Amino acid sequence: MLVLTRKTNERIQIGDDVEIVVIDIKGDHVKLGVEAPRRLPVFRKEVYEAIKAENLRAADVPRPERLDRLKELLGLKKPSQAGQ
Repeated sequence: MLVLTRKTNERIQIGDDVEIVVIDIKGDHVKLGVEAPRRLPVFRKEVYEAIKAENLRAADVPRPERLDRLKELLGLKKPSQAGQ
């Protein structure tokens, strides 16, 4: 990880398109401004992780036991007995 020290109003350039500005520093909080093209989504890490988890959940392939239960409910398969 690259570690940089910046003061208020100083900037960090990432590639040609992304610029980060230190807007304010108060105690252990740093307010940053991010200038980036709209095609580059910018999220707080916790929001990014929540979106990623939700996308994985939405794309979850049904587990075989759920499909079997669904088939049972639809009458396409005889109910299974415990232990089989």
